[in-house]
Amino acid sequence: MSTPDVLTGTLENAGRLDKALAEASGLSRERVKGLIAQGVVEIGGKPAKSGSAKLSGGEDYRIALPPPEPLETVPQDIPLDVVFEDDHLLVVNKPAGMVVHPAAGNPDGTLVNALLHHCAGRLSGINGVARPGIVHRIDKDTSGLLVVAKSDAAHEGLAKQFADHSITRRYLAVCAGHPNPPSGTVYGRIGRSDKDRKKMAVLPDESTRGKHAVTHYETIKRLDHASLIECRLETGRTHQVRVHCASIGHALLGDPVYGRTPKALRGVLEALEFRRQALHAARLGFNHPISGETLDFCAEFPSDMRELIDETAR
Repeated sequence: MSTPDVLTGTLENAGRLDKALAEASGLSRERVKGLIAQGVVEIGGKPAKSGSAKLSGGEDYRIALPPPEPLETVPQDIPLDVVFEDDHLLVVNKPAGMVVHPAAGNPDGTLVNALLHHCAGRLSGINGVARPGIVHRIDKDTSGLLVVAKSDAAHEGLAKQFADHSITRRYLAVCAGHPNPPSGTVYGRIGRSDKDRKKMAVLPDESTRGKHAVTHYETIKRLDHASLIECRLETGRTHQVRVHCASIGHALLGDPVYGRTPKALRGVLEALEFRRQALHAARLGFNHPISGETLDFCAEFPSDMRELIDETAR
C-alpha cells in the first residue's frame, strides 16, 4: 500500500518502463526518469536500470520517494477565490493575469506564492519540490478553475485521473467568426512549432513528435463576427484550446500568440482594453482522490469576458 514516502502498485500497461510507470504512479515522465537514475525504483523486487526497458505489463513497482527539495519561493498574502477546500485539496478560481508557478520573468506574485501563504505549508511535495501542490496548470491569461493538492495521497490520486483523462474540463471561449459546422471535434497532434519554438502547433498526423490531442467544441451563441463556444477536452495539452481553435480558422479573440482580431472587432477590444485570450476554465469535475466522492465545480465568467460578450452581442 502506498504511503507519503513510498509509492507501490502494479503496472497496467506494457511498453517502456518510464511511460508505464508514469501512467501508473501519476508522476511525470521526467520525474520517473530522475527517480530511476537515483536508484529508488524497483520493478518486481529488483532495481530498475533504465527507463527504456521494455515491460509486458502486470509487474509490481515500488518507488521510495526522496525528501522533497526545499522551495525557495516565499509565501505571499495574495487574495484567493477558493471554491472548495478540505484537508486534502482545494479548488481555486484563478484570475486572468496570474501565473501558476514561479518562473523566469515571474519570480513572485504567482498562485504558488499565494498557496504557500494560504495553506501554511500544507501542500503536496510528491513531484520532488517541497509544498508546490500543483497538479495541472492553466495559462497566465486564462481565467478559471484549478485543483491543488494539499497531501501527497491527493496529488497521486488526482495525477492519475489527469493521466487517464477522466477529469471533466469545460472551457468557455469567444472565437473569431462562426464555426461551420457549429459543433464538432478537432483532432490533431500538438507539439512545438518548427517555425517558432515558443509556440505550439498542430503537427502532421504521421509526425512522431508532439502528443495526441482531442477537443470537442459546441457553439453556444452567435455573436457579431464572433461566437461563444464551449470546448470539452479529452486531453490536456499545452495551449490545446487556443491551438485547435486557430487550426480550424477560429482563433480566440484577444489571443496575442495564435490569433488575429477581425478588423470589425478591433475597436471593441481596444475600447474594452481586452488584451488576453478570451478563454475561461468554467467547469472542473473529478472524483475526490481520498473519499471517492464525485465533485463538480463551475465558475462564472469574469467581468472582462462578460463585457466582451455583451458588446459583441449587439
